[in-house]
Amino acid sequence: MSTPFTSGTGGYHTYRIPALTRAPDGTLIAFAEGRKNSGADSGDIDIVCRRSTDSGANWSAQQVVTAHGTDTAGNPTVVTDPASGDLVLVSCGNAASATETTILKGLATRQVYVQRSADSGATWTAPVDITAQAKASWMRWYATGPGSGVAVTQGPHAGRLVIPANHSRVPATGSTDTGAEAKYLGAHGLISDDGGHTWQIGFTSSNPTGAINENETAVAELPDGRLYVNCRDQYGTAAGTRADAWSADGGSTLQSAFRVQGTIVTPVVHGSLLQVPGGPLLYAGPDHPEGRIAMVIRRSDNGGVTWRVCRKISGLHAAYSSMTMLDAATVGLLYE
Repeated sequence: MSTPFTSGTGGYHTYRIPALTRAPDGTLIAFAEGRKNSGADSGDIDIVCRRSTDSGANWSAQQVVTAHGTDTAGNPTVVTDPASGDLVLVSCGNAASATETTILKGLATRQVYVQRSADSGATWTAPVDITAQAKASWMRWYATGPGSGVAVTQGPHAGRLVIPANHSRVPATGSTDTGAEAKYLGAHGLISDDGGHTWQIGFTSSNPTGAINENETAVAELPDGRLYVNCRDQYGTAAGTRADAWSADGGSTLQSAFRVQGTIVTPVVHGSLLQVPGGPLLYAGPDHPEGRIAMVIRRSDNGGVTWRVCRKISGLHAAYSSMTMLDAATVGLLYE
């Protein structure tokens, strides 16, 4: 066990929003938002990383991966392009003064960026703005992941990169709503068929009934080739705080609308997924029904239909997480 990021050190007030991946050469890369002046979700925020060549026992010096001056960079979501072996990092950015509420109301905007590393995270290309490809005109809020995407391994879309994401919808013309109401939230997939150089929007879900308000999203490829998508339900009127859906076409569409996932008991919080090769589908998140407390790992042996707790990690405060395989028999978990 190790702690790659400790708030109040390294020039940052707070570290949040973890992402963890293992490069093809075995190097482990841990990402986080480095929030310079406070723990707030907006302000002067960079994406930082540390690297490990011994499965997380020790970590390299911290490096800044993404910075937009004194503005906000966040929501790191990483995937490996199987064709090139490059790490592909997708993230979001906005003005330091732009809060989530002002963006939801259409008073500020949010951009989407992509970067690459060909040397296992030692160096990164400059952020390239892909907002025109990744964000539809009817979207206001936008957030990638955070955490990990997937590279499809089976079927006609093998090699496709899929980044889980979420957004908000503009209220209908004539509505007195501001757009900040949770019912306008939805999930979507961001897909690339050329190794992360160009992007398009795949499946989308934003039905403003208020029953399920899809928010921060995770994805995993099941052994049968389908994608399983699990998301945070932001105070929907339906019972529960998680929802899920499946895609049989590499994330282009969903087989059916998101449904309540009643076997995951957790507060309103981000959760992470990992399909263990030859093993179960895993979900990491807090186990308390209301508070961000008690990190556990759940497993599903039926492709996400039902879940059960298989490993209790901590009884202390816990929130966002990210998982990756450290080797063929070991799961790595990075969590707040």
